[in-house]
Amino acid sequence: MTKVLVTGGSGKLGRAVLRDLVEHGYDVLNLDQQALPEPICPSVRVDLSNFGEVSSAILGGVDERGGPFDAVVHLAAIPAPGLSANARTLTNNVTSSYNVFESCRLAGIKNVVFASSETVLGLPFDNPPPYAPVDEEYFPRPESAYSLGKLLDETMAAQFCRWDPELRMVGLRFSNVMYPEDYKAFPSFDSEPRKRKWNLWAYIDARDGAQAVRRAIQAEFKGFEAFIIANADSVMSRSNMSLLAEVFPEVEQKGNITTNGTLLSIEKAKRMLGYSPQYSWRNEVK
Repeated sequence: MTKVLVTGGSGKLGRAVLRDLVEHGYDVLNLDQQALPEPICPSVRVDLSNFGEVSSAILGGVDERGGPFDAVVHLAAIPAPGLSANARTLTNNVTSSYNVFESCRLAGIKNVVFASSETVLGLPFDNPPPYAPVDEEYFPRPESAYSLGKLLDETMAAQFCRWDPELRMVGLRFSNVMYPEDYKAFPSFDSEPRKRKWNLWAYIDARDGAQAVRRAIQAEFKGFEAFIIANADSVMSRSNMSLLAEVFPEVEQKGNITTNGTLLSIEKAKRMLGYSPQYSWRNEVK
């Protein structure tokens, strides 16, 4: 049984990740400042900005919650721009990531998956994207302190992997996380497409986000890679062609743009992780 430590498992995406890992036979420990609202797995309260607490937990130094751990999934963070002062958001998130990455290095853990963000692609696209669908091929364009922090996380990960050729670190650029109860609002989006243009009308079902985490843990390549993680479809009933013509008429259209397919390309995640979204809001809203 693979033993996995997850940070931030008490959050919206984190709970789905914990459930998915447990259901697939993993031995899971959650680290979070907040208690789990349901008893999915053992949980320890840890301040991720405190290196001593983080390293102690990852090195197996918490009573009754020892390692060693085969993989670490780092999700803990202030989860979006505008929730805290910019300096606090960046300092908290980047420091927490460094603490996790360095503690994994000290513990000899070679398998690290962490939450990056769709925001590094240039959200909220007040400056239009270079092309659509967007992918991982162009250099990140952070437009907020939160997004800048995610780019710094990715940069740190690449350097940790340069130091250790046996290390694998996977940054998952998650789209806007949704649960089935959120889908009742989706039909209203069609009338005002600019309200959701900020991420090219994309989303990620929390259960598919959890699948992506599990597949990243199971991946076999070495080094650092970043992947966009979104669902296969958009949040809109309107066609992509009409949306792009109305909202982003000047943006170059590349590759295969389907009627309602995601404009945050998940082709790399499909190819390298075997990621395959299983859920759609269209099956939840009657």
